[in-house]
Amino acid sequence: MPYFTCRLAAEDGRIFSESFLTSSPEECRRHFESEGYCVLAVKKDWKKLKLSSLAIGKKVKDRDFIMLNQELRALLKAGYPVLRSIEIISARAKNASLKEILRKVEGDIRQGKSLSEAFAPFEKRFSKIYTASLMAGEQSGNLAETLFQFIQYAKVITQTKSKIRSALIYPTLLLFLSLGLMGILINFVLPNFAGFYKDFESQLPMITQLMMSFALFVRNHWYLWIILVGVLVLVYLQMKKTEDRIVVLDKLKLKIPFGGVVWTESGISMFSRTLSLLLEAGIALLPAVGIAIQAIPNKFLVSKTSGLPASIKNGESLSESLAKAEFFPPLSLDMIRIGETSANLGGMLREVADVFDERITAKIDTFVSLIEPVIIIFMGILVAAMLLSVYLPIFNIIKVAR
Repeated sequence: MPYFTCRLAAEDGRIFSESFLTSSPEECRRHFESEGYCVLAVKKDWKKLKLSSLAIGKKVKDRDFIMLNQELRALLKAGYPVLRSIEIISARAKNASLKEILRKVEGDIRQGKSLSEAFAPFEKRFSKIYTASLMAGEQSGNLAETLFQFIQYAKVITQTKSKIRSALIYPTLLLFLSLGLMGILINFVLPNFAGFYKDFESQLPMITQLMMSFALFVRNHWYLWIILVGVLVLVYLQMKKTEDRIVVLDKLKLKIPFGGVVWTESGISMFSRTLSLLLEAGIALLPAVGIAIQAIPNKFLVSKTSGLPASIKNGESLSESLAKAEFFPPLSLDMIRIGETSANLGGMLREVADVFDERITAKIDTFVSLIEPVIIIFMGILVAAMLLSVYLPIFNIIKVAR
């Protein structure tokens, strides 16, 4: 969707230009005429067109998406109709990708589509959970309240992702610093000492011989490491091309110590929180379960819950059906069973999500507290080995000289 530059005349006689993102010059003209301006000329804004073509297609940030829904809820509660609310938000949007999406949504609503139908083509960007929530809000006649529930849900999910990322930043930096230090010593320090030691006929210690051999091998065959990294990247990309390979890859992820537990509990939390949101928004259990399954980030766990809707359709309870998936722990099944018997399934599912979010946070904190000393010890051993390999021969040479 291109930008158009309009030359406008205001009622007070001012003449100015303004850019507008829309699908055609006619729509651009109608937009400014509806705001009371006299449109003198309309032409494409080629400068912004190049910038927007680079920005279009980029992922919309979670923060921008949450802000969009907060503004939409506020405008709906203030009594604005849906179309006018979208027009106001799209005019203020700074993200080019989000602005284009809102313009398309605005155009679909003008043609008679509902808000959920207008956002349906963008499910891959905003998730099917969002469109299902909008549909439930439209059907219940309380779209503003449904949006509020979705905003709370989106904030929790975003905060959980942010906690995981921030917790892994420091250990990752330490690891890369360790590898960088090792690379500097191997490629620049030890090879220079190798030439110095050749002038002496004294026997080098075993640790020095091993380090020298490794350093020379890395230096002389550096291209092998690049080829190895390239092959690993290609294998990973090939694995992500088909659904079956993604399932296999995600199954392997669950075998990783500590990480597998976090991914499993994260899947349980995401499923429970999503299902809670949809049920409280008024969606029936069977379609809500089908949507909630898609919120599980691990495809292998998704495949294990694929028979869940059929089991519920055959008359089984949700807790009985989830037990067949074999990765829901007894605590979560008991809580869900209590929610079913007490007619408070949505609230109990939210409690399940909160419990597992707390467990994930505790595990990540424990991991970070343990990984820091482990990496520091690894760096210390590495530096000690390097120093021994360099200084032990010097001590031997001094003894020979004496």
